Amino acid sequence: MSTLSDVLSALKDRFAEVTHSEFRGQTRVVVSQSRCFDVMSCLKNEHGFDMLVDVTCVDYLSFRDATDRFGLVYVLASTEDNLGLTIRVMLNEPELTVPSVVPLWEGANWMEREVWDMFGICFAGHPDLRRILLPEEFAAHPLRKDYPLQGRGERHNFPVLTRSEA
Repeated sequence: MSTLSDVLSALKDRFAEVTHSEFRGQTRVVVSQSRCFDVMSCLKNEHGFDMLVDVTCVDYLSFRDATDRFGLVYVLASTEDNLGLTIRVMLNEPELTVPSVVPLWEGANWMEREVWDMFGICFAGHPDLRRILLPEEFAAHPLRKDYPLQGRGERHNFPVLTRSEA
């Protein structure tokens, strides 16, 4: 049975740039954009993180002292060892592309599509990267902090629907 400290030590030995922190009993690991897939593959295949719980993103546009614009977040679990781990990949424009983890966890398919739809993070090698919540005609990514909160927004891209009297 593995412990989280064993996993973190093995990650640090194999990937020197990996950093980690703990807050309120939850461990967070920060990996570089270029090593993201390698770290995720190592966690699944060598350390038993067999469950991808979530993929989401945070926009740090107006966050104090933030040096990176986006934090792509993966939440992993090892069902055998009862371990949980949060992986964060920091991204900046214009390079908002990371490798898809669908080859590792099939359940990442729709989660990555949602992150693409809402934040504009592109997942290279994704089998079907298209909008999942908004129509294809929608041009922006509404969970970005610079998305306009007032005005007509994207309504000009959609046909006007009228109700027929029955």
